[in-house]
Amino acid sequence: MYDIEAIPAVAQATGQTRPLRRRLLRFVVAAVLSVSVAQYLGLVAHLAGAGNNDTVTVPLRAQEYLDKCQLLSVKPGPPADFHTRTHSDRFVPGTPPTLITNASIWTGRANGLEVVHGDLLLHGGIIRRVGHLQQSALDEFVDLKRIDAKGRWVSPGIVDLHSHIGVGSSPELDGADDTNSFKGPVQPWLRALDALNTHDDSYRTSIAGGVTTSLLLPGSANAIGGQGIIIKLRPPTDRSPTGMLLENPYETNRTVYDPAVAFRYRQMKHACGENPHSIYGFTRMDTTWAFREAYEKARQIKQSQDEFCSKAVRGEWAGLGEFPEDLQWEALVDVLRGRVKVQNHCYETVDLDDMVRLTNEFKFSIAAFHHAHETYLVPDTLKAAYGHPPAIALFATNARYKRESYRGSEFAPKILADNGLQVVMKSDHNVLDSRFLLYEAQQAHYYGLPHNLALAAVTSTPARVMGQDHRIGYVSEGTVPHHCHHPDIVLWDSHPLALGATPEQVWIDGIAQIEKPYSHVKPPAFQQVPRTPNFDKAAEETLEYDGLPPLEPKRSRADVVVFTNVSSVHMRDEHSILEAFVANTSDALSTGIVVVRNGEVACVGAMSGACGASLSEEESAEFVDLQGGALSPGLVTVGSALGLEEITSEPTTIDGYVFDPLTGAVPEIVGGKGAVVRAADGLQFGTRDALIAYRAGVTAGIVAPQSPGFLAGLNTAFSTVARHKLEPGAVIQEAGGLHVSIHPVGIPSVSTQIAALRRLLLGENTGELKHAVDKIRKGDAPLVVAVESADAIASVIALKAEVEARLQHAIRVTLIGAAEAHLLAKDLGQAHVGVVVSPTRPFPNLWEKRRMLPGPPLSETNAIATLLAHNVTVGVGVLEAWQARNTRLDIAWAALESGNKVKKADAIALASVNVEKLLGIKTDSLQADLVTTRGGDLLGFSEVVGVVSPRRGVVDIL
Repeated sequence: MYDIEAIPAVAQATGQTRPLRRRLLRFVVAAVLSVSVAQYLGLVAHLAGAGNNDTVTVPLRAQEYLDKCQLLSVKPGPPADFHTRTHSDRFVPGTPPTLITNASIWTGRANGLEVVHGDLLLHGGIIRRVGHLQQSALDEFVDLKRIDAKGRWVSPGIVDLHSHIGVGSSPELDGADDTNSFKGPVQPWLRALDALNTHDDSYRTSIAGGVTTSLLLPGSANAIGGQGIIIKLRPPTDRSPTGMLLENPYETNRTVYDPAVAFRYRQMKHACGENPHSIYGFTRMDTTWAFREAYEKARQIKQSQDEFCSKAVRGEWAGLGEFPEDLQWEALVDVLRGRVKVQNHCYETVDLDDMVRLTNEFKFSIAAFHHAHETYLVPDTLKAAYGHPPAIALFATNARYKRESYRGSEFAPKILADNGLQVVMKSDHNVLDSRFLLYEAQQAHYYGLPHNLALAAVTSTPARVMGQDHRIGYVSEGTVPHHCHHPDIVLWDSHPLALGATPEQVWIDGIAQIEKPYSHVKPPAFQQVPRTPNFDKAAEETLEYDGLPPLEPKRSRADVVVFTNVSSVHMRDEHSILEAFVANTSDALSTGIVVVRNGEVACVGAMSGACGASLSEEESAEFVDLQGGALSPGLVTVGSALGLEEITSEPTTIDGYVFDPLTGAVPEIVGGKGAVVRAADGLQFGTRDALIAYRAGVTAGIVAPQSPGFLAGLNTAFSTVARHKLEPGAVIQEAGGLHVSIHPVGIPSVSTQIAALRRLLLGENTGELKHAVDKIRKGDAPLVVAVESADAIASVIALKAEVEARLQHAIRVTLIGAAEAHLLAKDLGQAHVGVVVSPTRPFPNLWEKRRMLPGPPLSETNAIATLLAHNVTVGVGVLEAWQARNTRLDIAWAALESGNKVKKADAIALASVNVEKLLGIKTDSLQADLVTTRGGDLLGFSEVVGVVSPRRGVVDIL
């Protein structure tokens, strides 16, 4: 046994006596105080019961219960002295102060309308000063880092209100998929923090897009999926998930966070509609009952607590028992107390109405409806929600991927804002790569959301919706009561709403995040708020038709159509794009004119020249003023199922999937081992995505049969505006290249897939497969290989050489996807292998894509420019049908990232003649469509107003 009396002597010998005595003294004092409190409470209770001769026993945990009762009334938000802080609680010691000078600072204040032209001082993990700073204010900083912004734009860091980064990790691996629990539809006790992966590759790339803060939510498989967390994306100094939290609502150290002083908001994920329906086989009635049952449980606990505390504070302890609480339900109880922000995945009117009624039944508020594709149709329903109208967190153009998103509209942000509702643009990373969240705001602005609200939609508004606008979302000095803003700052190479705006540097907590940023000089016009078309009429029509306005174009009412005020004309010439006309901007008389007769261009030139004089007075012509617009070749989309589907997740609206001969037997009635499926046989015309793409300048599509495995079949080229297959010009070419896929799927192995491809090209085939492969062997048609990994690409290059050596002549091979192709750019050029880069902006969501070339600011250039520099024929594609509409913006962005190495004609070729060549489609250049734009050319935020179609002999007016 230890000699108790010897302990002080040992402590004294080691110099520990005084600290130990102090600890013993504190223990004794605490014990005495506890006894005193208990005696006092007992006396109070005794006096309270003295009148009726009752004796009340005060529970030993009485003070604990009273503390809990006191906490129930604490409102969430920052402490009153928050703005007086001189250092942030996230400040990293040793971080030098930073001064950004000569900046155009979008502060987020004054409803997003305030711009300060001046300086910005970051120090101590807070924004110290904003404005014009004198040297005297800087003398105290001996290690000051200075950055001259040279007039460029500074904004708050981008804030993502809906992300799964870190819980649904990149690259996607089974061992790091923690987005959803499938243990039940109601689980408010789950916490995203318990699943946060600090090694997600997306942190680095998202920061490169200016994202500094993300709200991580559990997935939407469950009606109540659990608690979200708000993180900063920079690597934490302690390398822990907890170290990434913006502020930790689970902190138990009262010296760090005292909830009795200021309660920190938590976040809760709810979901309704199709997702719980598909996971649990629920109807909407089942899901709504699951919500009501859960909230009734929480209401009962809340009521029991309130009744308990009402008696406890009066000293009425008799029969009270234990404080009523349940760890599983405490977060949902706090929803009812207004201390948890509810983030609600909810699309359709029926579900929105259900949730609004639920809020009024149980008296809680919803912070935001997410996805919310039909909210713009029912603003009054939203305003009827309990407490306040929810904000609306949207995609810009991502829709029609399932039934409840079918009525999604690009005009939703504008319409909602016009109705006084808060609009947020979000990524749902990794549904969309959060690196390009700002692009969602750019598109929302293009379609009518005012510029101040568009930029606020990814900064100050989401910060306010998540209850963190005292810390993030603004560029503001720490002088506003309750506010002390973190130095999460982005310096942009252009105006943030300009297409392709890219960070030159990103600061999180005042720490620069990009070690060696790359940037390219952009035109001076990119420093201004972009000019956008007026879509008021289109927005009104969308409401008139309940979200499904007619999309079919109207044909010109005259045989002769004259386009005036034309700035430039680009036309096809075999397999290239030529500049046919460009106006002299210094000479008003040199403005262009294009005369079209019966759907064919008759002449192009200056208004004062021969083309203008060619019009006879007898001709009845329709004149279209392009206001400095342009004519450009129609674009071609490839890579998605556009043309084979209407609603992606609805089997009855899609062509479906082919049998794969590598993983199972193909029925003999189809052709058995010799079967080849033709996409032309499954074409669907008049789909909304196709018509929307047409109205955005994409006049043709190339699509292959959809396959879950190795062999897909023969692609086809089709018109995106045709009404049916038998209409003239509907099918541009019945069949082109033969499509196969090489991907790591476990079984069959990649090596097995390469072996199958070798056997296909060099072995004996039968039936239609033999005919298709013979065309490849002769060089008459391309083999199109969907592949991502550089390792698999290398095997394809080697196999091509092997086949050519056997055949004694070249064959045509095109890669599609090809995320890692840049690593083999020289080899691809030498092997004459073409590449369709799809998508144009890479994302390391899969292991086979992890070595992608990210582009500025993380790399000097992008994969497209790298491949072109090595004489590789390059086209571009998309992954999903809804993305086809944005093809013109994709090629424009690719050109901007190249540092002027990809010219305008080259960019147009990426999505027209190059794609056709690579996919085996032959189009007569004289029959190719021309797209007309107003207020700028096709590669920008202009408006597509018409299509000249020689193939169909018409001019469509949009």
